[in-house]
Amino acid sequence: MSTLACASRVFGTGPIPALALHCGQGRGVMWRGVAAALQDRLTLVAPDLPGHGRSPDFPKGQDVHDVATAAVAQLHQRRQHLIGHSFGATLALRLALNAPDLVKSLTLIEPVFFAALPDGPELRRHRAREREISAALPKDPALSARLFHEIWGDGTPWDHFSEGVQETLQKGMPFVVASEPTLWADRAGMLAPGLLESVVAPTRLIRGEHTQSVVAGIHATLLGRLPNAQERVIAGAGHMVPLSHPREVADVIAEML
Repeated sequence: MSTLACASRVFGTGPIPALALHCGQGRGVMWRGVAAALQDRLTLVAPDLPGHGRSPDFPKGQDVHDVATAAVAQLHQRRQHLIGHSFGATLALRLALNAPDLVKSLTLIEPVFFAALPDGPELRRHRAREREISAALPKDPALSARLFHEIWGDGTPWDHFSEGVQETLQKGMPFVVASEPTLWADRAGMLAPGLLESVVAPTRLIRGEHTQSVVAGIHATLLGRLPNAQERVIAGAGHMVPLSHPREVADVIAEML
């Protein structure tokens, strides 16, 4: 597997190193608000994940979670704080599982790790919604992107986006669909017995009060297995809580510095 180099931004000048990984369809610049609240304490590296922003596209035929993990692992060669949101949170978790000794703390903001959900009506309902996104992609990329945004976006109506933004979101949908083997079927084996229990670093799971209900179920599984994990719920927030409530997210991260 080829290893890509990510384009990255650096925020802050503090003495404490941190790596922050954005959501699918996002950019490293999305951490600007969180980083500003911690700029005197953290030097925060925020890459554009492969296939996003200024970074190279994913190589065809390779697993997107494997490629993204290998790319950001190049930025995780020393002991530091790990922070991730949504898809980026699943990458942060995988980095922590691969090298738990390099993790000072772990902040997982709404990891979309659906494989951690127990089977039941709620899981099946959400799976049906996600399958609509995948089914729409070959025939109508705009519909696929709109359905995805309605579930995981910041609440902005699709029609309020410019044509350029809509086109960018459409172009990112193959990545979203290609992430399913890891996010839904745990292709990377992150739920293997004893593995989550190996991450003993202080851990915070953050979710918005008004996010998708399946996130609470994902958190419950991880809280039950990560030895030093606690949950924080940000009042009034949805899935895009790092953008909408950066100060509150920064306050949770600061608990572990």
